Amino acid sequence: MKNIRKLALSAVLGASALAPVAGHAQTAAPSTYVNAPLAAPVAPAQPKGHCGIFETCASTKIGLGRGDFMIRLSAVGVLPEDRDSKVWANGAALTGTRVKTTNQVMPELTFEYFVTDNISLDLIATSTRHEVQANGGALSALTGTSKTDVGSAWVLPPTVTVAWHFRPHKRLNPYVGIGGTFMWFHNMNASGALGLSKLNSGFTGGPSINAGVDYQLVGNWFFNFDVKQMFVRMHAWAENSDESLKVKAHDSLDPTVISAGIAYRF
Repeated sequence: MKNIRKLALSAVLGASALAPVAGHAQTAAPSTYVNAPLAAPVAPAQPKGHCGIFETCASTKIGLGRGDFMIRLSAVGVLPEDRDSKVWANGAALTGTRVKTTNQVMPELTFEYFVTDNISLDLIATSTRHEVQANGGALSALTGTSKTDVGSAWVLPPTVTVAWHFRPHKRLNPYVGIGGTFMWFHNMNASGALGLSKLNSGFTGGPSINAGVDYQLVGNWFFNFDVKQMFVRMHAWAENSDESLKVKAHDSLDPTVISAGIAYRF
């Protein structure tokens, strides 16, 4: 019995001696798994956005304002009023005779620059062809007809306008303006009536006022509607080949100019 107790005690002491070594061996063993530091997440690359010329994108500026430059192509109607016209033949007034100028529709090109958000400068460039008649009064008694065809002329009326825009940076932007018109007549042709073979006119000009509206359609494209009233007098004369007959006319053309078109903002 005593031998059995000794044997059991020896086994217990041996196990106790081996336990720290095993624990130490287990702790010292290198770990198979290593915790790496966490890196910041990287967003996947996105394709660079492209805004088409006929698209409104997040980067598209709404409305018009300082620094904007626009080119506008319009259809323009020129409607002469022919107020207060007077006609003379060899210095004698032809009582009751009036000058009548036909209406015309042509394309028009406009350049506009915004000096501030509210103030812009614009220049219109177009040229229109008009027929000219002398009607009624003493001339009708002389010719036996109510209308006498005088001839035709092309008109170049560059107009510079300073405009005030009421709603900058809005899609709908009405405006009013004031400016000046300079008028050249070119390619003038006499009809030959009464033997008049030469037709000429002097350079003229006058003030103008206008009102209109711009509306942003899509992207940098705008629709424009504009009405101008010009105050211009015409001084013209016609002669026969030997200059024995000279007819002079003064006419307040005062054309109303109506245009509608599409503009692109740069």
